[in-house]
Amino acid sequence: MIVKNVNDSNDTKIESYLYKRKPYAVKDTWIRWLSQAGPEGAPEYGLRLFTVGPKGSIPIHNHLYYQTMYILTGHISITSYDIKTNEPAETKQMGPHDLVFVPTMEPHSMVNLSETETSTFLCCIANVFEDDSI
Repeated sequence: MIVKNVNDSNDTKIESYLYKRKPYAVKDTWIRWLSQAGPEGAPEYGLRLFTVGPKGSIPIHNHLYYQTMYILTGHISITSYDIKTNEPAETKQMGPHDLVFVPTMEPHSMVNLSETETSTFLCCIANVFEDDSI
């Protein structure tokens, strides 16, 4: 068992995400790993706290893990994309106490809708493969 406080971990600014092997810039977004199990770099399980600055964004990306995000503060727009065309398929607005499950390899993006306030959300991941680089 591991017991710790949220302040035992540090925020790391995210600069970019790969999508189809091309890097896309991330705007004003930080990640704080709260827990993880498995190898460094591709944990089998993890709980992360994201902070997205005003009008911050996470561009289109996908990954080999399942992901559930639970909004703590602020309002976020999340978009899913058609995996073949990269065209937006569905956009939803989320606020405190909303959650979304993103299946493995589903392309998605997020934007903080506020021009003045940060948004925060918890993100639980479960990796289905060892290599997280696709």
